[in-house]
Amino acid sequence: MTVYEIHAFKQRTKNVLFQVFALMGLLFAVIVLVLLLINVIKDGAGRISSEFLTSYPSRNPKNAGIIAGLAGTLYMVIITALISIPIGIGAAIYLEEYGKKNRIGKLIEINIANLAGVPSIVYGLLGLGLFVRFFSLERSLIAGALTMSLLIMPTIVIATREAIKAVPGGIREASYAVGATKWQTIWHHLIPISFPSILTGIILAISRAIGETAPLITIGALTYVTFLPSNLKSPFTILPIQIYNWVSRPQAGFHEDAAAGIIVLLVFTLLLNSIAIILRNRFSR
Repeated sequence: MTVYEIHAFKQRTKNVLFQVFALMGLLFAVIVLVLLLINVIKDGAGRISSEFLTSYPSRNPKNAGIIAGLAGTLYMVIITALISIPIGIGAAIYLEEYGKKNRIGKLIEINIANLAGVPSIVYGLLGLGLFVRFFSLERSLIAGALTMSLLIMPTIVIATREAIKAVPGGIREASYAVGATKWQTIWHHLIPISFPSILTGIILAISRAIGETAPLITIGALTYVTFLPSNLKSPFTILPIQIYNWVSRPQAGFHEDAAAGIIVLLVFTLLLNSIAIILRNRFSR
């Protein structure tokens, strides 16, 4: 074999080994996910019913339902999105288009990136001290939504900035060339072009908020609720906390309720993500 043939053989071998390694990683992830889904569906599918979806929690596992947690999750997601999305997108636009590219700007950028990786329990402690105690919002729905907004806002800011950076500079220059102001350029060109990528970041952020429990447990969200929130100051629970409460019970019936709750939570998350993906694809055309 010539030197060239030996080199080509080594490259093909490396390529095959890399493909095998990547395929093994993919299969491992898929197998774990499938086994988890099979286990959850096997334990909880029999509990899914209209009564389960519309009943309040009960000390009897056969009578327990998830309406309080499901409603609390829906309210929490809506309020959190209404708070975090406008502020997060606005902050990203300012930092990217108006903020000065100096040391302070770089420091802010680094800190925002670090905030996105802070453990959620830290945000829970912040929400407890700031919203629950300082602003006297108590263990309310609005306190929980504000805490979750702090949690996901760095993700939205980072995703929005990266989306805006990806817009070609020629778009800005062409807009300025025809006399458009900076705000007109941002509103009519940058945001529409980058919106699909921004929406992807929002999907990831909201998905994280749906599954988090530590911040809400820290601020005092309830684990046993037999009513629906009537206003922003009402006590509340969410579906992940309800599932956690059932899993911690010794009775096997509550474990079946927890599995059924997991199925509902997965469907709820998948539904919200599907709606967001449909909107993203529609705006990307």
